[in-house]
Amino acid sequence: MPSLLSQRNELSRPEVQLQRLEELFFNHPEWNTFEDRLRKHQSFPLQPSGIEIFQMNLGKLCNQTCKHCHVDAGPDRTEIMSRKTMEQCLDALEATDIPTVDITGGAPEINADFRWLVQELRKMDRHVMVRCNLTVIMSGLKYRDLPDFFAQNQVEVISSLPFYRADRTDRQRGDGVFQKSIEALQALNEVGYGHPESDLSLNLVYNPAGAFLPANQISLEQEFRKALLQDHGVRFNQLFAITNMPISRFLEYLIRTDNLEEYMEKLLEAFNPAALPGLMCRNTISVSWDGFLYDCDFNQMLEMKLDPSYGNHISSFDLAALNARSIATHQHCFGCTAGAGSSCGGSVV
Repeated sequence: MPSLLSQRNELSRPEVQLQRLEELFFNHPEWNTFEDRLRKHQSFPLQPSGIEIFQMNLGKLCNQTCKHCHVDAGPDRTEIMSRKTMEQCLDALEATDIPTVDITGGAPEINADFRWLVQELRKMDRHVMVRCNLTVIMSGLKYRDLPDFFAQNQVEVISSLPFYRADRTDRQRGDGVFQKSIEALQALNEVGYGHPESDLSLNLVYNPAGAFLPANQISLEQEFRKALLQDHGVRFNQLFAITNMPISRFLEYLIRTDNLEEYMEKLLEAFNPAALPGLMCRNTISVSWDGFLYDCDFNQMLEMKLDPSYGNHISSFDLAALNARSIATHQHCFGCTAGAGSSCGGSVV
């Protein structure tokens, strides 16, 4: 399946996605906007709690084209972070005590400078997390040693696995993805990942395969743990349940299947003010492949850049200004405040 961009689908344009959400709320004046909800709970505008995670999106190039992908990533995307931008990120980090770097994509491992970047970050004694789609490990000889590389550099691996059975996983991510994912998980287990006595963390990410919210994260983790161990001998540390955002490919799916209104209503009804303190935009800064700064990865894909007054490019990184900024929000943010809340680290409540 080609990306929305390659299809010349109008929903590949962030302004069209935002417009569709605005139109939906215009047609439902009884719905409170996200800003309305924040004001009701004396939380507008959202303020940072202090940047603890420096997230780097190394590009939209990926070996997969998943149906729910909010990045619209795929093999046909060419956007990729340069070494110059990576060096600017390293310079910015050197001047701070931000402890964690979260590397994502696309498939970040495909970036030619990925391994160099990880090694440089580890020299700086930063905790490195890599969001791995698993199948990249099995996609060619040049990637088969990634488990060893991750282990040698004590990288925390966060792996996408929509379900513990093949049918639902392949339906969302493509034919044969589940089997390759299991083989990659087994390879990670072989070098020590996921074992209780090991300090090598292997965490899984669950996204619902349809227009519904994720079930309880603890219950899902127990189901995954039992099924993967019994059926495949796979061990992992934690499972993160993440709500699908109504943007990009998932938004296109919702519109195409006439589920957008119902799904958005579910998000609104499940709004939980207790999720507000733990939102990832409050302790994270997100850097795009071309060096621009965003409040989160979702705002990045909607091209909701920071206000220039805070410094909105890595070349003008100012931690004090960023920690004093106001966070940009829109209607898609209901996805992070539904139920137990949702972030790059799963539930927040």
